[in-house]
Amino acid sequence: MKKAPFDTFQTIVIGAGPAGMMAAIQASLSGKRVALLEKNSSLGKKLLMTGDGRCNLSHNFLNNRELASQYGKAGDFLISPLTRFGVKETIDFFEQQGLELKTESDGRIFPKTDKAKDVLQVLEKQLKKNKVFIFLNCEVIKINHSDKTIKSITLANGEKLSADKYIFTVGGKSYPVTGSTGQGYVWLERMGHTIIKPRPSLVPVQIKESWIKKLSGLSFQNIKVSLAINGEIAKKQNGDILFAHFGLTGPIILNMSKDIGLALNKIKNNESGKNQGKVKLLIDLYPQKNQEEMELFFQKLIEKNSNQEIKNILTKFLPAKIIPFIVYFAGVKEDLRGSKITKQIRGKIIKIIKKIEFNVISLVGFDRAMATAGGVSLKEIDNKNMKSKLIDNLYLAGEIIDLDGPCGGYNLQMCWTTGYLAGKDF
Repeated sequence: MKKAPFDTFQTIVIGAGPAGMMAAIQASLSGKRVALLEKNSSLGKKLLMTGDGRCNLSHNFLNNRELASQYGKAGDFLISPLTRFGVKETIDFFEQQGLELKTESDGRIFPKTDKAKDVLQVLEKQLKKNKVFIFLNCEVIKINHSDKTIKSITLANGEKLSADKYIFTVGGKSYPVTGSTGQGYVWLERMGHTIIKPRPSLVPVQIKESWIKKLSGLSFQNIKVSLAINGEIAKKQNGDILFAHFGLTGPIILNMSKDIGLALNKIKNNESGKNQGKVKLLIDLYPQKNQEEMELFFQKLIEKNSNQEIKNILTKFLPAKIIPFIVYFAGVKEDLRGSKITKQIRGKIIKIIKKIEFNVISLVGFDRAMATAGGVSLKEIDNKNMKSKLIDNLYLAGEIIDLDGPCGGYNLQMCWTTGYLAGKDF
């Protein structure tokens, strides 16, 4: 990194992700001297990866209470912050900088260009316009504090910087290759903060059944997935999934991964480390019809195609790639003709279609997680301004706090909102 032109600033922001960039922009609006420190060689590395490179920057929930509910019980923390900088304010912020946005049918908001780099360019332009001092390849190795106050920070090159106010936006532990290694938790624990154990969130799931590898790349839209814990259904969700060589991913799986992880941990703890409990995902490939409706639909389809083989009949409403497994588990030969399919055989096939069971081994891990669950306890943060209740000149925003939402722009909105408040307060 280049040597800082000053060793004292009014605000130092550590971490140049979405929350950090927003915080630095807001802190610098009044002309104060602001430094933004980033240990990577460029800004917004993780931001460029969001939405598969399209940057799903928010979700079109204009009712703040409804939006906050998407983050679970912890979402109440966000109700007040969203009244100051919610979805509308986020849209206005980017559109006023010339970025055209679009809202897709499911409510997700993207730049019209579908390019995350255009979102980053808006932020970089504002940082430059407001004369924020940006330091890249700048790693903080120590936080120097005493008497409930941060006195200074020490950089890897030995340099010390100080400020009136410090904003930590260093992220959680997801995608550690982007720099989110969890170091911030260590610093904050040393300062007395409580860290809710970080867990991978919005992460794929590893499945026990080896045959799933042969379905890799296969996707389903609008199917139903149920999470079963020791035989009892704990959660159900409809949407899209994707089969991978290691297991399952896609929006439904990512959104359920937090609950799956909690279930796995609960069983592990209850069994004294013996993973004898059962955590399963039950997949209904055709939730549009119940058992009786499916029976009638399938019967008519067979009658209409009585001369065709069962493997070809099933392709009328299912992808060909999964059919060999369905007929195998039903104990039926692929070349069985429609005219030979009995009511009993129909029932077996329908049972498989409506309930394919997969045994969950584990979540894939932080290296593929899109977000982190856990982090700094919300009880120790003032949601009016994101100020620490323990350290007088410390503010916290973004993924480092114990707040995470589902897929769909919710986590970025949380970053914009908390970053705005942390930077705005003086």
